Amino acid sequence: MKPQFRYLDQPVLEPMPGCAWADKMVLNPAIVKDPESDTIHMLFRATGPWSEKKREGCHDPYPIFLGYAKSDDRGQTWDADFSRPALAPALGYEEEELYITDIDGNRVRNYANGCIEDPRIFPIEGELYMSVACRIFPPGPYWLSDQEPPVETRFEYVPDWIFHTSDADAFVQTARANDTVTVLYKLNLDQLKCGNYEHAFAYIGPLTEGHISDNRDVFLFPDKMRIADQERYVMLHRPMNVKPFPEGECVQKPSIYLASANTIEEFASSQAEHRLLAAPIFDWEENRIGASWPPLKINEREWLIPYHGKKNVQFGYTQSFMIVEEQEHDYPILTHRCPDRLMYAEREWEMPSDYPTPCLFTTGGVIIDGELIMAYGAADQKVGISWVNLEQLIQHIRQYDAEGKQLHTTSV
Repeated sequence: MKPQFRYLDQPVLEPMPGCAWADKMVLNPAIVKDPESDTIHMLFRATGPWSEKKREGCHDPYPIFLGYAKSDDRGQTWDADFSRPALAPALGYEEEELYITDIDGNRVRNYANGCIEDPRIFPIEGELYMSVACRIFPPGPYWLSDQEPPVETRFEYVPDWIFHTSDADAFVQTARANDTVTVLYKLNLDQLKCGNYEHAFAYIGPLTEGHISDNRDVFLFPDKMRIADQERYVMLHRPMNVKPFPEGECVQKPSIYLASANTIEEFASSQAEHRLLAAPIFDWEENRIGASWPPLKINEREWLIPYHGKKNVQFGYTQSFMIVEEQEHDYPILTHRCPDRLMYAEREWEMPSDYPTPCLFTTGGVIIDGELIMAYGAADQKVGISWVNLEQLIQHIRQYDAEGKQLHTTSV
């Protein structure tokens, strides 16, 4: 029997009218449990028309911000701070404005200048970090590209000088395409929950190479793994263009990859090594798959990985789960994969409005008393919460092998 997911009959967060940075969309939240209580902390993605940066002849820009919320009742209700963003893009347009001071005090290129999207929170070696998909420049009303006829606004706020600069610079190549690059921040939870947002985030740098591929759904395993006699960091990622990556010419479609590196900084370089973990195989995954939020350790060597698939515009984004197992001196391998979409948009408030695509997109999960509490973006505009018994979910996934074939018959 499939595990029973519970949902609220309404969103827990919605766009806030009159809030310039959050009156259009509030979605795709990361969540983390407080180490000292059952309070759950959330960082959510938000956007609104930022008219103070509007260029003549262009749509309003829609930079993307992160906001903060918390729940003291295991996700039933949330107290959100709409007074100001927790983390905001710098929104510079001149060359000298496109720098930021990193965690080590260095002046480095700012890949998070235009948009800070889709946060995921996870530990690395006992300390808390956050990955975000970033754009160097904000787009206009980006949802118009999915309508008929499509209106492309991604490049409206890319300044002209970018196209007259040497394309030998990887940052410039990324800026011209205005694709997403995943950036890593160190997260100070104590500062965040006290509202000291300016001290809560420390910029580390990119985890992916924007000039190689737009790349999202990126997060690390919490501890190093031994691969080919070396202790290495291991990361999940989902390049949009898989051709430069191993087996990319075969799979063709956006897929889930593993990457390993000796240092975190090496991930966004040719020194990182990559391996295909999973490609689309089921009907509901026809267009792409990607890991949804950081892996959960379920025993000494196994990890539960939530993942999403997209079939087409009409079918939309839906969610399932897989299990991977660590190997001696090698990358983790996929051992169990559920062939069914277990979570998908059903409720009226989850149905699309501006976007034509139905979307239930989980971006965070925590465990409290054996229950997996998940936060998700719905219809690309709102935030929902779901609950499921973790052990029942794991046992259901274990019924299937790595290709989604049933291993044994279970009684109902």
